[in-house]
Amino acid sequence: MLSLENVGLQYGGRKLFDEVSATINPRDRIGLVGSNGTGKTTLLKIIAGLTGPDRGEIVRANYVTVGYLPQDGLAAVGKTLYAEAETAFEEVLDVQSRLEAVRRECESLDENDPRLAERLQIEGELQHRLEELDAFRMKSKIESVLLGLGFETSDLERPTEEFSGGWQMRLAMAKLLLCEPSLLLLDEPTNHLDIESQQWLESYLGGYDGALILVSHDRAFLDTLCNRTLALSLGKLEDYAGNFTFFEKESVHRKAVLKQAQANQQKKLDQTQRFIDRFRAKATKAAQVQSRIKQMEKVERIELEEEKSHISFTFPPPPRSGRIVLELQGATKRYGDLTVLSDLDLRVERGNRIAVVGVNGAGKSTLARVLAGSEPLSSGDRSEGYNVLLAHFAQHQAQELDPRQTVFTSAQEQAPDQNETRIRTLLGAFLFRGDDVFKPVSVLSGGERSRLALVRMLLKTSNFLILDEPTNHLDMQSKRVLQQALLAFAGTYIIVSHDRDFLNPLITKVLEVSHSGLRTLPGNMADYLRLREDEKAAEETPKNTGRGSIPAAHDNLAPRERRRREAERRRDLARRLNPLREREAALERRIHEAEERRATLEAKLANPDLYEKAEDARVTVKEYESLKHELEEAYTEWTALADEIARSERESAT
Repeated sequence: MLSLENVGLQYGGRKLFDEVSATINPRDRIGLVGSNGTGKTTLLKIIAGLTGPDRGEIVRANYVTVGYLPQDGLAAVGKTLYAEAETAFEEVLDVQSRLEAVRRECESLDENDPRLAERLQIEGELQHRLEELDAFRMKSKIESVLLGLGFETSDLERPTEEFSGGWQMRLAMAKLLLCEPSLLLLDEPTNHLDIESQQWLESYLGGYDGALILVSHDRAFLDTLCNRTLALSLGKLEDYAGNFTFFEKESVHRKAVLKQAQANQQKKLDQTQRFIDRFRAKATKAAQVQSRIKQMEKVERIELEEEKSHISFTFPPPPRSGRIVLELQGATKRYGDLTVLSDLDLRVERGNRIAVVGVNGAGKSTLARVLAGSEPLSSGDRSEGYNVLLAHFAQHQAQELDPRQTVFTSAQEQAPDQNETRIRTLLGAFLFRGDDVFKPVSVLSGGERSRLALVRMLLKTSNFLILDEPTNHLDMQSKRVLQQALLAFAGTYIIVSHDRDFLNPLITKVLEVSHSGLRTLPGNMADYLRLREDEKAAEETPKNTGRGSIPAAHDNLAPRERRRREAERRRDLARRLNPLREREAALERRIHEAEERRATLEAKLANPDLYEKAEDARVTVKEYESLKHELEEAYTEWTALADEIARSERESAT
């Protein structure tokens, strides 16, 4: 469908891409991964045709259309929300406009006018074209996508200028999905979505007819959707036949093989260099020395990506607080005539680990500010418990940094008693590495300022953390550092976030914020999402007709019986999944062994000495080709098995 052929791009003396090649097939679901700065966004722009490579080319079939969604920066003005979304159907609107013009012309012509028959024929052709374009479903498609992405029915006639940047990006995504290009390129598509909209998007993309390439730091999103991973590193692009979790496991193995190959290569180079150094001055060996020098110049050195040091961070030991950490009673927050929070009661106890979730606009960030005491209540009471030391991270804090300070002095200001190594280690964990720590705050981007504000908060001694979207500007390694630190934290915290993978191991309660109030639910994010799916399924179940309404059978169950049935459901799922997972593990072992054997054969084939014996070379090549075929079949089987496991889990959830 589309291929990259030896694509190269260089900025100054740095090669961003070096002879990158890949093929994208119809219905591919690809996760594009790599460290910050490796060029993921640039590669998407090259594929989309928005920028060109220095060399190489992008080859695409004539029928292929490409749609690209950047991380931010798109805004629409001058139309209502519905009218702007409608522009995705450009051909439909054009045909409708021509049809209306032809109809007006027909109405103005006399029935005996010879032009009337021709115009009626054109009208019929245009009407047929609208049917081919499925124009009569256009309105329902637009509304379905907009509502799925979190807009309300009442938003449809609002001017687009009234929507903030995050909602503008949702609108841009809606238009892109409605265009239905052959290849969708999505750069961090979940950044501006709440959990419900994320789930809708996952479901929509799961059934999308075209191919997808996703850049995301949300591993749950990548794992759910992708069956293939392209990894950018050192200007090269490596292909992995699985989702992000598969890539993580397989890349460790590949790096180990590459490291061994590099060591073997260096050993041979050292031997050659010793020969050159020893016989350079001997006239009788001059030809051999020159031959070895030329050989060394032609060798393509095996490069390894610089190994990331294992960075860890621990919070300063928190002092013990009282049992009740914070309490709200009758808490109400208004902005003019708009009531955001109404008559809320909430108690946070020592050791609570709470996730705050809800649709965008429900008041999650307002609640976080009220809990932190940075937003005064309109009415009601807020009281902190004994010996509570509260630290609050909010996005707006990034704008309050002193622009005259450097990154390091800004962080050091929060912890003057801590040594430089600890502060710089923490800054490194949040992507301020090397000389970056000496940058003035005034030149930092919005994302960099946000990360610095987070570091400043983490350096404070506290026993109660309130974090509002702390992972928005973090890569996967930084999120892992923060996650591990929170797991070891002995205090209390409340986190506003839509990052399921980040939240799931951390939390023990979910606080759902909606326009109707608060709801507290025990369990982690997986438990909460299962509950939401059950509730949604119950809402969609057709109600019984007839005299009176009959409640669903499970509504009559006692809690103990409901728990028993849930346990039975889990046991049944385990009975079905365990054999599949055993097969999956065995297959992964088989792939791992085959990958090791392939690496050995590749090293053997790269050795010129092999070809001195034709029969040995023939046998080795034949074995290598057979092994490649075996691996392809194993990858295909692994993908099918992973799909079967995911399908069984979905069926069980419903």
